[in-house]
Amino acid sequence: MPRHHQQAKQPGASQRQLRVGETVRHAIAEILSQGHVHDPVLEGHLITVPEVRMSPDLKLATIYVMPLGGRDTIDVIEALDRNKKFLRGEIARRVNLKFAPDIRFRADERFDEAERIEKLLRTPAVQRDLAPDSDES
Repeated sequence: MPRHHQQAKQPGASQRQLRVGETVRHAIAEILSQGHVHDPVLEGHLITVPEVRMSPDLKLATIYVMPLGGRDTIDVIEALDRNKKFLRGEIARRVNLKFAPDIRFRADERFDEAERIEKLLRTPAVQRDLAPDSDES
């Protein structure tokens, strides 16, 4: 099998996907922070954009968002979806790509996952397994 086919099967994004994703992340964060979107739900929330994942052909951007404090996440994502056309146009103006990527919004659940793992690590069964054995001294 040729070398370039083996590399394409490896998990993870290419450097170009990462670079474009980061550029789109900066653009969308700037648009939201400057209040260019006139929506009552979005105006009432501070929104963080921790990550943007681009498809391999750079035609789809999955934008992960989290309202500050983690409340009203569903309402914020619905408001972003309502303003998707405007946001896509703004991203197209700010990011120099051949095609403006289609965008979709998802809630960033990394904080919830980290909290779940932290709780799991604090359970008595895990603590017992992590404690050094007194027999091995």
